[in-house]
Amino acid sequence: MQAARVEGYLATCLAGRGIPPRLQSAMEYSLLAGGKRLRPVLCLSTAGMTGLDPMSVMPFAAAIELIHTYSLIHDDLPAMDDDDLRRGRPSNHRQFDEATAILAGDGLLTDAFDLMASVGGGIPAGHVLAALREVSSAAGSSGMVGGQALDMDYTGRDDIDLAALRTMHAMKTGALIRCSCVAGALLGGAPASAVEQVAGYGAAIGAAFQIVDDILDETGDEAQLGKPVGSDVEQGKVTYPSLLGIERSRALAQEQADIAVTCLADFEGEDADFLRALAQYIVDRVS
Repeated sequence: MQAARVEGYLATCLAGRGIPPRLQSAMEYSLLAGGKRLRPVLCLSTAGMTGLDPMSVMPFAAAIELIHTYSLIHDDLPAMDDDDLRRGRPSNHRQFDEATAILAGDGLLTDAFDLMASVGGGIPAGHVLAALREVSSAAGSSGMVGGQALDMDYTGRDDIDLAALRTMHAMKTGALIRCSCVAGALLGGAPASAVEQVAGYGAAIGAAFQIVDDILDETGDEAQLGKPVGSDVEQGKVTYPSLLGIERSRALAQEQADIAVTCLADFEGEDADFLRALAQYIVDRVS
């Protein structure tokens, strides 16, 4: 249900902003291409878990999806991962052109902060500022962007160990997932102890998500994934299966999901139950 609400909001959030038509088309091409909407759903659910009406934080939650989408557009560029397919369709630079794809990513990233700052609903400005700072840190050079830089540096190397891989993915993938959880708790004014527990949950499911992504790149179905299978091996990427093998990687993903569930032991209600179930879904998913 939350994902459908996110989808509906995303369909209208770029309208009436004075964006040049071709640029808006490129931004919406990737933003509205589907997907799990995991990150905004996490923000909505953790906000609800702390007693806040989830819909009051929708602009903030959706903004995280704009940031995620920008990262996918830029990751697919020839200078980065050079992927021609995303979510079953030509990647943005293939559908439009490289310059337009770069600008579409730039627009999504920047407009996301406008959306986050627009949150109202009686949420104290201090809560919004704390959540905004959390997201900007996770998306920036010490988070997602830094992780992508490390990923490029590690590609083709055979001297990267498990600790380095964990650190890289905690930045590239885990940081935005973790901050989606933390932002919801901060917006809801949760106490520091609760924020810490939610952060632990987010970090654990972020790790599990990336491990399963690495596994699916070797064992998944291209039609279900919506992107080429085997690209990690082809590009010489360091992955969990390349270091640990498939079965040990599966066990590690399950271990992280179990940790995530433990982090929410003190929380009750529908949102907490959903988040616990989500941790297992992340391990069991096939796309």
